[in-house]
Amino acid sequence: MYDRILVALDGTPTDEAIIKHISELAPIHKSHVILLRVAHYHTRDGMAHEVKESEDYLQKVAERLAEQGIDVETVVARGEPTQEIVRQAGELHADLIAMSTHGHRGIYDLVFGSVAEEVRHEVSIPVLLIRSPA
Repeated sequence: MYDRILVALDGTPTDEAIIKHISELAPIHKSHVILLRVAHYHTRDGMAHEVKESEDYLQKVAERLAEQGIDVETVVARGEPTQEIVRQAGELHADLIAMSTHGHRGIYDLVFGSVAEEVRHEVSIPVLLIRSPA
């Protein structure tokens, strides 16, 4: 059912909820997992730092999943998170997008919006949202 799962990560402890879920879901479907982190920066120095940090972080997560026998790859994209998640899902032929949510409510989401909610409204494939207990 889910041949290619795109897992959007932000490099925070919130990611653990979706990583745990995917580590159980992917073997059931024999899914190929694509870990994605979008480097979002405002300066050239910030870009270099965030890209390197993203690569290192994704590599650690990929190693954890690979140790469980999961077929996994990593992608670091640059730009606006919502746009890049949607774009990568299409280019990589994902049939599921998986994300953790921070669980913000009220004025925060009203003012800043939610990447998870924006992605959900932009794609036609299923989006799995797991709320982080943190």
